[in-house]
Amino acid sequence: MRWLVLVVRVPAEPTRHRVAVWRELRRVGAVSLGQGAWIVPDAPVFADGITRTIELADRGDGEVVVLTAAGRGETDAARLEALFTAERHDEWVEFLSDCAKFDAEITKEIRIRKFTLAELEEEEQSLERLRRWHRELTARDVFSASNAAEAGQQLKHCTERLTDYTERVFAALHEM
Repeated sequence: MRWLVLVVRVPAEPTRHRVAVWRELRRVGAVSLGQGAWIVPDAPVFADGITRTIELADRGDGEVVVLTAAGRGETDAARLEALFTAERHDEWVEFLSDCAKFDAEITKEIRIRKFTLAELEEEEQSLERLRRWHRELTARDVFSASNAAEAGQQLKHCTERLTDYTERVFAALHEM
């Protein structure tokens, strides 16, 4: 596996440029190796994010040097993959937590019998946000973190919960 190492330098002031670059690197899924050094696998899914990072750094009178690298040996390559996969694992943990919150919200709405179109629309938006997030995480999880499959199952469960809730809303509205 080849890697892209991004060496980023952006002036400290104004801070908004440094923050914008940092946010973009995090959004892309880059892993920080230390002061101003980030790494991503050399895969097409990361290309647009790297381009945006360079543009954001340029706007702040900074620069990004992109280097192609590989681990010097199997141990180094495995360590880089482990660092990257650990980051994806943490993102999946957060995703799973949000799926649990979605599930709890649907359970609450059913318990209190809040079967309104406004609430249904809100829950549909929440599920769409989860779907978008799942697509983004899946795209950058190039080494398949151990909890990725569970995340897919939980998203399916959330979809089924919303389908059930939708049916309940429409049944309640037709009773009126």
